[in-house]
Amino acid sequence: MKIAEIPDLEVDPVTVDIIENALRHARFEMDAVLFRSAMSPVIREQHDEFPMITDPQGRMVVGQFGAYINEMMADWDQGVYPGDVILTSDPYKCSGSISHTNDWLVLVPVFYEDELVGWCSQFGHQMDAGGRLPGSLPTGATTIFEEGLIIPPLKIVERGEVQEQVLKLILNNMRLPEMNRADLFAIIAACHAGEKRVMGLCERFGKDVYLATLQALLDRTHEAMRKLILLAIPEEKQTFEDYIDDDGLGNGPYKMKLTIWREGEEAWFDWSGTDPQALGPINFYLSEGMFKMFIGVYLIMVNDPDILFNDGFYPLLHVVMPEGCLLAPRYPAALGCRTHGLARLFDVLGGALTKQAPELNTAAGYGTSPYMLYSGWKESGEFFYAMEILYGGIPGRPIGDGMDGHSWWPLFENIPTEYLEAYYPLRVDGYTTVTDSGGAGLHRGGNGVEKRYVYLEPGHVSIHDDRWLTRPWGVLGGLPGARSEKVLRRADGTEQVLPAKCDEVEVAPGDMLIYRTAGGGGWKDRLERPVEAVERDVAFGLVSVEGALRNYGVVVGDPDATAAERARQREERGEPLAFDFGPPIAEALASCEAETGLPAPSPATPLRWSPLESPESAMERARA
Repeated sequence: MKIAEIPDLEVDPVTVDIIENALRHARFEMDAVLFRSAMSPVIREQHDEFPMITDPQGRMVVGQFGAYINEMMADWDQGVYPGDVILTSDPYKCSGSISHTNDWLVLVPVFYEDELVGWCSQFGHQMDAGGRLPGSLPTGATTIFEEGLIIPPLKIVERGEVQEQVLKLILNNMRLPEMNRADLFAIIAACHAGEKRVMGLCERFGKDVYLATLQALLDRTHEAMRKLILLAIPEEKQTFEDYIDDDGLGNGPYKMKLTIWREGEEAWFDWSGTDPQALGPINFYLSEGMFKMFIGVYLIMVNDPDILFNDGFYPLLHVVMPEGCLLAPRYPAALGCRTHGLARLFDVLGGALTKQAPELNTAAGYGTSPYMLYSGWKESGEFFYAMEILYGGIPGRPIGDGMDGHSWWPLFENIPTEYLEAYYPLRVDGYTTVTDSGGAGLHRGGNGVEKRYVYLEPGHVSIHDDRWLTRPWGVLGGLPGARSEKVLRRADGTEQVLPAKCDEVEVAPGDMLIYRTAGGGGWKDRLERPVEAVERDVAFGLVSVEGALRNYGVVVGDPDATAAERARQREERGEPLAFDFGPPIAEALASCEAETGLPAPSPATPLRWSPLESPESAMERARA
């Protein structure tokens, strides 16, 4: 395979703008092709997929989730040719570029005049990937072998010919093979749409101009990020920590600790002090490149959203990740519940980046990607499996209130109730926000959601969620958001509190699951929120009359009483906290069962087969 070299060529700004926007549109065209071709609601409706277009060296120029080509192809020995399509679902074979076996990642090489000029790639969440339970996301898994078929990097299409025997082997392990096949070829079609656009740009502007423009775009982002690092990251070390509540097996909570600092124009991010990997599936195998991408997303979106997000800034960032910790688990650790660590990572990163200036920070969000899974057999004998990703409270922010019941990943969308009720044996009895669940603040944290599922056929339900023990923290006098909660109300009226992570909960026709997610933390002094804003929230049902009094010092309809109550609360409270986490961990554990109806998790025991690397050793590797 001949890899095209990027020429040392200066491209005029107009041409750079044209190619940049053409690539942006090509990336969104990849999305559009996939959404119109996929069968599963998780991709088609919720948009759980991530595209990318790279340069010949595998560096992402446009995309959504960061480059992974070099990690995935490090051990590749089969050659790459026009018409090839490479597939994998093994996080350990691509350095954590995908985070669990449900993510099927496709690579399509882009050739022009017999030279590789880049890659188009996309991965999407498959509804089922085989394994012990429908959905391939068992909360009780202790190894990745329980989480579905693990596909190593292989050619699913070779020189334009579909490898049918390989495909049959893969689909034979799936519960919904037609859906998997449809989604796989939809992802491939989306990659080919990007390939076509790249080839068209090479034809229109010439290969050398196209490649030189890619380098210009990468260089521009490098320079922009260099300035952001100087602006946003202090030379003095800043440390922040937060917790994942439990691992699904009764162990926890698990600490995530990050220390950041700057050396000249380069930034360091050290995860030493993070707890060892878990026995349960909450481990998040975070590749260095993926974490650099997350840092870039945060800095760019907070400071200058117009910057083109790409891999150009990677050399400016250095990551220290002790092997054997929660974010660098050793094979074959279970990974299926990794979204708790993924979401908490942004909270910890935000807290560390703005600890010296919390007025620039958001509070904490609801901190995960909550799942509801329901499967069984209809009376006709037909197997059914429904999966939905729910949302929660977005944190209060310097620019305003957090959004109520929104996805933490901005491009996700909810599955319409009409779709769920048309295709699955369930009824949505209600879909509302949870009153008072958003943390009080000058800018209120968003409320969590309450979704009430009524099941119409016998089956089993699984739940993935977090923030049932700890609370999404508030900043600068903002209060924490409310915890999550799950209640199963049987058809006979009896109720059962369910854990935030559980599998194989048997349900019968008429049983209702009341699924409440956490709210977002509040931003800045709650007693400074305009009275009219609080009264508007009460009128909308977002805040109760009692909540307005308790959390904002507002007596609805009585300005004089409000002024007196706020003065009383200010005196009683004293100076507002920079970060309000709610009760300390020890206190939360002691009162856990009384407050939540669930037993407190127990401290985790380090795994004998995966010792935690020392901070000194991890730092030495990073420096090298």
